[in-house]
Amino acid sequence: MNEKIRKLKGANMDIDLATPQGKIAWEQDGCPWNEAEGTDIHKCAVKNVSICPFFCAVEYIDTLLCCYPNENPMRGAD
Repeated sequence: MNEKIRKLKGANMDIDLATPQGKIAWEQDGCPWNEAEGTDIHKCAVKNVSICPFFCAVEYIDTLLCCYPNENPMRGAD
C-alpha cells in the first residue's frame, strides 16, 4: 500500500444512506479534508453527484482509501 494512502473506516459516503439525524451504528473515521478545514461538507462519494478528488477506492467491508492531501495516484490508472 502506498504510504500516502490512508484507510478510513466506515466509508464517508452518502449513497442512499438514510439515518436519523446522522446517527450510524458503526464506527466511521472522519474525513481528513473536513478536519483540516474545520467543516463537514466533504463526502468521498455522493450518488449521481460527485466523487472526491482524493477518493481512491473502497475495500471490503466499507474501508475507504483516501490520499488527502496528496495527489491521487489512482487517477488516470487504467
